[in-house]
Amino acid sequence: MEKFVSSQPQYSLLHRGPEQALIPLSVRSGISQIVWSPLAQGVLTGKYRPGGDLPRDSRAANDAINGFLNEAWLRPKVLEAVQALRPLAAEAGLTLAQFALAWILRQSNVASAITGASRPEQVDENAGTSGHAVAPELFESAERIIGGAAPEV
Repeated sequence: MEKFVSSQPQYSLLHRGPEQALIPLSVRSGISQIVWSPLAQGVLTGKYRPGGDLPRDSRAANDAINGFLNEAWLRPKVLEAVQALRPLAAEAGLTLAQFALAWILRQSNVASAITGASRPEQVDENAGTSGHAVAPELFESAERIIGGAAPEV
């Protein structure tokens, strides 16, 4: 009988549900995670601004591809919390998107993160996350900031 070697959950700083049972079970069972939507459908890039219009070229503005977008993530309180992560990312020497990816990759049970990109420079930015060590305190601060605003953490 073949044994599972990986799981593919949605996981991000805004969608932490896998931490409750899936990741602990996976750790005990030797199963790693290949996560999808680590940037929370682009919300964790900071491109959605509180009180601002949706960028025309964004996933949220495109009805053909926004079916998986959690609309609660577009609430002003959540978007304000995401913007509040910018100084933490800057302190780590990363962009906001890179910081969110580094947060995902800090989890030893995460083998890989599936990212989407609509432009080559986004691929470069995402790849630029690799190898960055971030102080755990910055991630703890990020978790507190998002935890106080996000509807699902």
